[in-house]
Amino acid sequence: MNRTSPSSQGSSSSAAAGPGRGMGSVPAWRHRDLLSLADLSAADMNRIFDLAKHYLPLVTSRGERSSHLAGCSVVSLFFEDSTRTRLSFARAAQLLSADVFELTGKGSSTSKGETIFDTAMNVEAMGIDALVVRHNMSGATKLIADHVSCSVVNAGDGRHEHPTQGLLDIFTIRQHFGPDLAGKHIVIVGDIVNSRVARSNIYGLTTLGANVTVVGPPTLVPADLECLGVTVSHDLDSIVSEVDAIMMLRVQFERLAGQAFPSAPEYRRRFALTRERAHRMPDHAVVMHPGPMNRGLEIDSEVASHTRSVILRQVTHGVAIRMAVLRLLVQANERGMA
Repeated sequence: MNRTSPSSQGSSSSAAAGPGRGMGSVPAWRHRDLLSLADLSAADMNRIFDLAKHYLPLVTSRGERSSHLAGCSVVSLFFEDSTRTRLSFARAAQLLSADVFELTGKGSSTSKGETIFDTAMNVEAMGIDALVVRHNMSGATKLIADHVSCSVVNAGDGRHEHPTQGLLDIFTIRQHFGPDLAGKHIVIVGDIVNSRVARSNIYGLTTLGANVTVVGPPTLVPADLECLGVTVSHDLDSIVSEVDAIMMLRVQFERLAGQAFPSAPEYRRRFALTRERAHRMPDHAVVMHPGPMNRGLEIDSEVASHTRSVILRQVTHGVAIRMAVLRLLVQANERGMA
């Protein structure tokens, strides 16, 4: 790397001294990139969660920042539309005092025929420390990571994975129930086959010992998911009273590509989290949604806004999770540990 290590800037005190202090001394992190939650152990994820919890006060402080990535540059390469993820990564990098730059597919030379890895290599040549990439092609982030030496974060690649979304969802569950997720029943409902969010959550939750059930129409639930250690169901009513957390997913109409799909009224009748179904959930259970949300289709508006909903907490937690991920990856790369 051709940039000054953030560890040489600011305070040398440990991270425990305060979220806004210098880089500090933290144990070695062994990953240069974050492309899939399948690559992380339980210890790896818990490390991210601990650091995110440390950073969380900065997200809500409305003013204080950390200097942990001062002097570093983070570029977002988004080839798909995004609201939460794009702004969340930008906010996370800014709160770490990094310089933040954004490039969209329409504003890049890929619209002129340049390959995505050539675009990434040219961006890295400008002295960039981390690339945050979203693309509609599964495996795009791995392709880019194979061609650059800076850190690469998968912000969603096709139907493959969305690892930071999985991490923030799991972090939200931990913040509500405590760090031990063993035996917790997490139900994911909706368009599973097209959901990179579902895949990342499945990898992360099963690694941490949670019991995961996926629910949806047969055409929208992959038949081979059980090999990942999850239970497959097509009957939401039979399990809604047994959940600890229920995560509703939107139907990704833009990715259906001819897949059989029930009518919207039929889908809602069988798989929506309606007010009536929410009343049958245990009192301690929480309602989740990664967004964007289609109120009135997969979830009733009243349920999405209910006190048991943690949907906006997921958004807040996402900034802290992405702060932790960026710090760990960039620091590992600066130290040559990846």
